[in-house]
Amino acid sequence: MTTDARKLRLLMSLRRSGVTDAAVLGAIERIPRELFVPASFQDRAWEDTALPIGHGQTISQPLVVAMMTEALKLDDRRKVLEIGTGSGYQTAVLAQLSRRVYSIETIKPLQDDAVRLLEKLRIHNVTMRHGDGSRGWPAQAPFDRIIVTAASGGEAPKALVDQLGEGGIMICPVRRAADQQIMVRIRRENDEIKSEDLWPVRFVPLVTGSSGPVTDKRIEE
Repeated sequence: MTTDARKLRLLMSLRRSGVTDAAVLGAIERIPRELFVPASFQDRAWEDTALPIGHGQTISQPLVVAMMTEALKLDDRRKVLEIGTGSGYQTAVLAQLSRRVYSIETIKPLQDDAVRLLEKLRIHNVTMRHGDGSRGWPAQAPFDRIIVTAASGGEAPKALVDQLGEGGIMICPVRRAADQQIMVRIRRENDEIKSEDLWPVRFVPLVTGSSGPVTDKRIEE
């Protein structure tokens, strides 16, 4: 089966699963997921499944990427904070739909690979940071949207909630029990925080602390 055929099959599967936002589906279609997975998994890149990317991390299932992105209600005016760059795939999708993405990754080799890929794809509205994602990016706050791609314990990190701007939306998986995670959507409305549970998920744990000094990388032309 050709890449185009696999891509079409995936997009049809996402639609059947309830993803209806044409802009989100368009971003999924445009970003070459095969570039974001190891060579040994490239023949599975357009399957609707999570895949390992090394360092104990995974690239999320396309359905989860699409649902999380859709739940953020993005447009090209939004300033987005992403916690957990990983392979950079979700970052690339977000960059298609927002004004600028600020992405934090605690594992330096993953961040380095993601920077190279985004530069290769000429995606320039992204700034990356190597550091502790649970602390957010106070110097760039407030953010219109925040997306967390690793599970925190019990509730979303307060530091991230505090960096959400008025009218902002945050999507974050939280661990409710040893074997239970739920995706939560948090909104700041009239300076009040409102939270709703969305759907069950399974993410790697949110890593706190970093393996080195905080460093930033702005992807430029």
